[in-house]
Amino acid sequence: MTTTISADGTEIAYTRAGSGPALVLVDGAMCYRGSSPNDALAKELAAHFTVYTYDRRGRGESGDTGPYAVEREVEDLAAIVKEAGGEVFLFGISSGVALALEAAPSLPVRKLALYEPPFVVDGTRPRVPEGYAARLAEALKEGKRGKAVKMFMTEGVGLSGLMVAVMRIMPFWPKLKRVAHTLPYDTALVIGHQTGNPLPAAWPEVKVPALAIDGGRSPDWMRNGVASLAKVLPSAEYRTLPGQTHIVKAPALAPVLKEFFLA
Repeated sequence: MTTTISADGTEIAYTRAGSGPALVLVDGAMCYRGSSPNDALAKELAAHFTVYTYDRRGRGESGDTGPYAVEREVEDLAAIVKEAGGEVFLFGISSGVALALEAAPSLPVRKLALYEPPFVVDGTRPRVPEGYAARLAEALKEGKRGKAVKMFMTEGVGLSGLMVAVMRIMPFWPKLKRVAHTLPYDTALVIGHQTGNPLPAAWPEVKVPALAIDGGRSPDWMRNGVASLAKVLPSAEYRTLPGQTHIVKAPALAPVLKEFFLA
């Protein structure tokens, strides 16, 4: 295991693979090395980049020093960028997009690619209910990890109760419960952009070239959020991957990232 130390002393575990310019991949909720779509993506891109994947704090082999603050996760990412030796390309997926956007202004980022942040910007899905974050924290305080994951999937992500009921009998459910305590971390990153209102110009300092990407088979609410993000970023373009969903396939995404980053 390779590790680095974040500013608050938390140990952050990471993997480096490939050769070429440095590219850091940022996971979304409940994902970590060995249980992440970024694992397959890193393999696809390693022929063209030195790819860094890492366990966000509280997950996998990384530590978790409290209390949590978004600033601490920005410092974690800064530690990975430092290990990469300087300027990097940065890719975020799902709630990892929000972290990448928070971190980009303070880091030596050359270009920024963003796949399907869970932003709710209109009425095409219900807004996240009032009190969601507090109830999620309370469930975790009571040790009800399964309840917290279900709440995240239904109220946070917008999946149906039936779909989540099926998920609960799948082999990956215990993995989700194992990192349920980090769900408030992702909630803190995205909940301000899940109000059902258009995105404000929230990231004026993110001036590097950016690419906002969605899947052609993803739900309207998510695609609308991506399109809105592309409009509010100072220097962004918008692209759709035909046939893809939020669980994007690495062979479909990797060529787009390669083209964008190396252009």
